[in-house]
Amino acid sequence: MSGIAHLNHSEKKAFLVNSSSLKDVRSFCRDVFEKLQIEQNLKDELVLAIAEAAQNIVKHAFKNNAAANELMVVQISCENNKLQIAFYDRGTPVDPKKVKHREIDNVKPGGLGTFLFKK
Repeated sequence: MSGIAHLNHSEKKAFLVNSSSLKDVRSFCRDVFEKLQIEQNLKDELVLAIAEAAQNIVKHAFKNNAAANELMVVQISCENNKLQIAFYDRGTPVDPKKVKHREIDNVKPGGLGTFLFKK
């Protein structure tokens, strides 16, 4: 993957499962990507994709129910110039076969998570 320095590093952090945590998720990711010396354009794209994934956990796995004690964990690891991003939660799994992204030409917020993940 271009744009990533040859650093080995891993961090994970737990966040409450609610939409108000998304700002903290984005900040955590930016901080980790800064440590990994990822170039700005790639960093912005990755933060967007991660925020979409975290929002999907809140919206779909937990059906927008603010769970007081439920956590989602975001882990970012880089080893041998390979970036891995993982999410851990105890929400209801979503069947990927039933998920379809909206039309890319339809400019509006949200609905692009699956498109971004496949890219």
